[in-house]
Amino acid sequence: MASPRKLTLEDISDVRAYERQRDEFRSHVIELKRRRRVHVGTVVTLLFETRDTIRFQIQEMARVEKLITDEDIRTELDIYNPMVPDAGQVTATMFIELTSDDQMREWLPKLANVERSVLLVLSNGDQVRGIVDEQHEQGLTREEVTAAVHYLRWEFSPDQVEAFQAGPVRLQIDHPAYLESVELSDVTRAELLTDLIA
Repeated sequence: MASPRKLTLEDISDVRAYERQRDEFRSHVIELKRRRRVHVGTVVTLLFETRDTIRFQIQEMARVEKLITDEDIRTELDIYNPMVPDAGQVTATMFIELTSDDQMREWLPKLANVERSVLLVLSNGDQVRGIVDEQHEQGLTREEVTAAVHYLRWEFSPDQVEAFQAGPVRLQIDHPAYLESVELSDVTRAELLTDLIA
């Protein structure tokens, strides 16, 4: 049975209906992303996804690409629904933010496998390592160079959810070429708790 959190065809408005609600929904999602975006060091940013950020992604894709059939929308749902977190999970899109060809030539080989090096470190000392989304892994993972975008999820036991709630929580990257960490703000931690708790 599908998770009640996952998006269905009924959740995706047709293009005309979406145009009427787009400005308001877009403002809501921009604010949501502000609370869910975490910069780690100089070139890595994680955007912790939720049902509304993924719905926005699909709606915008349908709008730009003029997707109007149920079949087209189902394809997008199949691609993006794994990024809607179930209870006990958080998910994120990881961006390696490079602005020049020189930076890309320097950093992308240096950061090969960085997507396997992202942890959430809890107040009790537990470390929950991010899992690369299996559906996207084949297209994005290379041994000798990394991609600029990756899709990750973290799976928590009930005790780990409690430790997350108690805080603080650190987002840490333990890649040898990029040892960075940052403490999640109370605002971001509160947002992610809405994903973790059923």
